[in-house]
Amino acid sequence: MHLGFLFHMFLHLVVPLVVAWLFFRNEWKRATLIMLAGILIDLDHLAATPIVDSDRCSVGFHFLHSYWLSAVYVVLAIIPKTRLIGLGLVIHIVLDVIDCVRQGNLNL
Repeated sequence: MHLGFLFHMFLHLVVPLVVAWLFFRNEWKRATLIMLAGILIDLDHLAATPIVDSDRCSVGFHFLHSYWLSAVYVVLAIIPKTRLIGLGLVIHIVLDVIDCVRQGNLNL
């Protein structure tokens, strides 16, 4: 694994924490934990071979990283009752898109 991949994984942990601290300060711990649950969409990597490929763009490749589900995640982020999990999922997808662009292999 290279440094860029490790930094990408680090951001998956830090960005939800920063968003929770900035926008949900009264309940930042709860908000952080719920948004971190967005990492669970990486379970779809278990269906791929190899499971982890630091050079593969997840967006558009793995089922839970599909384009149409990304739109569902945005809707979840808009609805008040599902806002935190939706934000966690959107943050996850946005970070994955940034990583794909960095790698130069985003499949649109």
